[in-house]
Amino acid sequence: MNELCYGAPRKLAQLIRTRKVSATEVMRAYIAQIERVNPEVNAIVTFLPEEALKKAKAMDRSKAKPLLAGLPIAYKDTVPTRGVRTTFGSPIYAEHVPSEDHLIVERLTAAGAITLGKTNTPEFAAGSQTFNEVFGATRNPYDLGKTCGGSSGGAAAAVACGMLPFADGADLGASLRNPGNFCNVVGFRPTPGRVPSWPAEDAWASLAVLGPIARTVEDAAFLLSAMAGPDARVPISLPEPGSVLRKPLARKFTKVRVAWSRDLGGLPVDARVTRVLEARKQVFADLGCVVEDAGPELSAADEAFHVLRALGFVQKFGELLKTERRRIKPSIIWNIEEGLKLDAPRIARAMLLRSQVFQAMRAFLETYDYLLLPANQVPPFPVEQEYPPEIAGVKMGNYLDWMKSCYWITMTSHPAISVPAGFTEDGLPVGIQIVGRYGDDFGVLQLAHAFEQATQVWKRRPTF
Repeated sequence: MNELCYGAPRKLAQLIRTRKVSATEVMRAYIAQIERVNPEVNAIVTFLPEEALKKAKAMDRSKAKPLLAGLPIAYKDTVPTRGVRTTFGSPIYAEHVPSEDHLIVERLTAAGAITLGKTNTPEFAAGSQTFNEVFGATRNPYDLGKTCGGSSGGAAAAVACGMLPFADGADLGASLRNPGNFCNVVGFRPTPGRVPSWPAEDAWASLAVLGPIARTVEDAAFLLSAMAGPDARVPISLPEPGSVLRKPLARKFTKVRVAWSRDLGGLPVDARVTRVLEARKQVFADLGCVVEDAGPELSAADEAFHVLRALGFVQKFGELLKTERRRIKPSIIWNIEEGLKLDAPRIARAMLLRSQVFQAMRAFLETYDYLLLPANQVPPFPVEQEYPPEIAGVKMGNYLDWMKSCYWITMTSHPAISVPAGFTEDGLPVGIQIVGRYGDDFGVLQLAHAFEQATQVWKRRPTF
């Protein structure tokens, strides 16, 4: 069972296509793993074993063998799935069943993926700690007393535990990179438009992006290749087909200039994180890179993020607040109300600052090919806490402040990936964040792959 559940999805799909293993066998292995492990971590919150087995058997009877060839997937519980409960982690939508699929469900189903369920998320995907009143908290596979991160926390925990070969997620502030970091898996935030999103309140929105979570960079690239590509309904979608991401990732990095930023210009970083990452600095030099201590000036990202995020919360949930206030968690109410306080000058300033931050990163990456920095500023913290109250002696002002190492990068619109880098002395995962040039998603995957192959940290699995 472990050979199937922890097998590389690209190879598994090939085995199914060549009939060396059946889609039914693969599906049964994942179902058994979910039944064995999920009660410990609470990552899969809607489970569809009978329906998935039925579709796997149909895949085995079919002559067509598409790219994903019957591999299971469980979608984040914010992604609409036709006929399958989608709660958004909210008691308001606890019994909600959508009448249409999200674009990525359409795509991955057409590519041969079989829906096995839904993965847990915080209420309305707000915050990097996965808990809600509908399903409770998802726990970290490496320490069940700690958080798995979020908001794609159920996805990351499920992949880490071998309950899924890979998973989808979304990232506004940190929601692919943060749980990837906390669960010793890969979380990739691609360039906005790489994976189009539909339906959407704002077809032009580009802060939140969809992307993959997987155990290895190659696995993430494989899933991303099926998720990516243009769509006429999404005006910001990039024109490149997803197939360009299936090329070999191996590459030489001789004399490639990379910037190493310990704290992105003074952000508080837990000493345990710093110790793990500093020990990996030499890996990039050994790959042939020219490593220099440097970082862009991105402090303007803070104001831009808070204003534009709050504006988005009004857009999505402003009307809901009027009718369902008592059933919305306090941190979301705060975020909506922050948006309701905004006026035109503040919004205009935030848009200007966002442009300035993009240009700052663009100019910085004309000198350097990549930026390396912490994915998270702190290791996984107790699952009972909504967020860490302080980092390295610095008090956090709200439930977002501890994610600056990720959301400052969000505001640049540049692609960024979290890759397993090591473990703290007490066995908690730590990831490194690699940022590349705008639109160079494949280049980010290449350096991440080289680092991953050199360190092999991804091979350390959770035990129960």
